[in-house]
Amino acid sequence: MRRSERTRGPAGTGRGAPGIRPPRQRRRRVLVIVVIAVVIALIVALVMAVSAVQRWVFSATAASPAVGTVILAPPLSKARLALDESGMDAAQRDATQYLSQQPTAYWLTPEQDPPGRAGRTVSALTSAARDQDVSLALVIYGLPGRDCGNHSAGGLSEGEYHRWIDEIATALGAAPDVQKIVVLEPDSLALAPQCDNVAERAAQLRDAVDRLQVARTWIYLDGGHSSWLSPSEMAELITRVDVADRVRGFATNVSNYQSTYDEFAYAHAVAAELDGMHAIVDTSRNGVASAGSEWCNPPGQRVGDPGGTYGDDVVDTNLWIKPPGESDGPCQGGPAAGVWWPQAAQTLTADVLTSDAQ
Repeated sequence: MRRSERTRGPAGTGRGAPGIRPPRQRRRRVLVIVVIAVVIALIVALVMAVSAVQRWVFSATAASPAVGTVILAPPLSKARLALDESGMDAAQRDATQYLSQQPTAYWLTPEQDPPGRAGRTVSALTSAARDQDVSLALVIYGLPGRDCGNHSAGGLSEGEYHRWIDEIATALGAAPDVQKIVVLEPDSLALAPQCDNVAERAAQLRDAVDRLQVARTWIYLDGGHSSWLSPSEMAELITRVDVADRVRGFATNVSNYQSTYDEFAYAHAVAAELDGMHAIVDTSRNGVASAGSEWCNPPGQRVGDPGGTYGDDVVDTNLWIKPPGESDGPCQGGPAAGVWWPQAAQTLTADVLTSDAQ
């Protein structure tokens, strides 16, 4: 027998058979793959555990809004954007500049921040709040059939609204270290009896509240104001939503002009029927509080006290929720609702800018 024949093994099983690894090599390769997979799984589990612990810590140590709370002056506000436009005289520009620097809630509407953009906007705002070490106040305003066809009519379809809220909630949840204040759908409850859709509104708001349950997010429902519904009527509407264990409370005087004193008294009266709910009060445009029942661009109004000035055992604090300078609607010479109105900005800041100049 030739030498080469003596060293050749059975066909396909010899040392030189191409593509075939000895059993020991195959076992070693499988062992390496298993070890790598286990290590990756452990890393992923560790990251998830750390993230869960962080979120728990942020939730457990979260403080509710209170006197001294400072919210972001949104870099995306209409006042800030208006400064890039022409058409304002010097006094109007000074007023707009001043208002662009004031801590004020940012309004999320589907017209300005539609589905697909809203999450990016919220992420940008939470990042800015984090950088400045302040809280973020948001108003969510996009319900189907919004404002009952009045000056702020609009909103999304049911399905779009669910997706929009989910997108907002995801972005809020990605910032557990930032205190977030959410005013959910102003006027939605107080208008519901007039719109004959109380049951529908209660169900829509309940669903939105459930979707917005993320760390360090304090939710306030619509609470009307002191010159609208009675405290018992407003409390009954809030009760219908049935989310007392998942919201902080309700917001009063949003986009209105009632006095801080009257709003605190009203908030106490409403809360007394709601077993422990808290409130926040909008003081952005109630500096003179002479509008009475007029809600659409009443003349002669002024900005109110800055946010974080007042609070007690029921009212967490006051905030600027409606951005001063944005129109209430096409009345008293104003543009469409939500459009920047330089003349109103000048009027609202007349006393502040005059005193600053002296």
